Amino acid sequence: MSNKTLKYLLTAATLSLVACTATKTVSDKNIIVTPLGDEVQVTDATLVYALPLTVFEIDVVAERTIEIPGPYAPFASEMLGLTNVITSEDEYWSIVDVNLRTVEELDPSQFYVIQGTTLMQTNALSLKRCGLILDINPDIYSSKSFSHSQGQSDYSGLIFSDLGANEYVSTESDTAYKLVKADTTFIRIPYLVEKKKKPTLEEEASAAATKLLELREGKHLILTGEANVFPQSAAAIDEINRLDREYTGLFAGKTWSERRHFRFWFTPQLSMTGKKTAVFNFSSSEGVKQADSNRGEPVYIEMVATNKTKDINLVVRPLTSQKELALSDRIYYRVPDVAEIRISQGNTVLCTARKLVYQFGNTLALPANFILGR
Repeated sequence: MSNKTLKYLLTAATLSLVACTATKTVSDKNIIVTPLGDEVQVTDATLVYALPLTVFEIDVVAERTIEIPGPYAPFASEMLGLTNVITSEDEYWSIVDVNLRTVEELDPSQFYVIQGTTLMQTNALSLKRCGLILDINPDIYSSKSFSHSQGQSDYSGLIFSDLGANEYVSTESDTAYKLVKADTTFIRIPYLVEKKKKPTLEEEASAAATKLLELREGKHLILTGEANVFPQSAAAIDEINRLDREYTGLFAGKTWSERRHFRFWFTPQLSMTGKKTAVFNFSSSEGVKQADSNRGEPVYIEMVATNKTKDINLVVRPLTSQKELALSDRIYYRVPDVAEIRISQGNTVLCTARKLVYQFGNTLALPANFILGR
């Protein structure tokens, strides 16, 4: 083998080894990384990034229920044998569901500036793709909006449109007399007087109860085949069931419900771990309120850091000299920790979760002139 051929093979092997290396270094004077503060000015040829901050997005679904008594509630037991009917108006709320998810935002206290003095290679983009750092990107906030407008409530279900009576005003005729003078005497002349009479509440209730019992008897005849209806379909039964509910509501009362959605954003802090922190207030009579409201009882969030990443600090080499302390060629990044989360009101647990929380983890640094391989 000639010297020229051997030299060519050695060169090719060296290039191949460099291409397959996972890390490589550049000049240690090319990159300066400094925290962004009052004394740091951002100039051209700089890259600004921030460390991620975990924010909890809490969605609350609450159900509002309204109860109103029927106009014939006093006669429910006497005429239909109904007990435990609604006798007074009431409104109450209950929490149906609580969901928690995490979103990553920019930590305003963790901004850094990367300045390059020459051709710069850095880990910043690789760390960003891995979610360990964030660039200044407004798109991250594009989905953090929520409308608290729930739309107009439909109360039509609380109206008693049919009171079940055959007639609500009846006309009665009566004979009256008037005196008319004829010559030296007075005579009485009869004439008809019509009077409108409104039935009493008990009479109306009796008519509605009679109709309800007739409907139930007719439904029984249809289901047993003793009565023929046209058309031969479920339409007749469906209509009888609807009327049955309406007439029963006249005695038992009506219940109407709607569900409303609320959203809260909560930023956890390391000092909150192991403690209960109020997220919002809840009142069984007024619903969901802000945490600073004096109405209702507080709903707490409790977080416990599992310290899954606490030992990462052990692999960080301690700085022993003033020269090392003055080094500014470090890329700072954040490793999140796992937190166990519980949202509760009193003794009732509404939601439990395990989530990654960046600010519960560690902030580490690696030399800026080391480039992660693909």
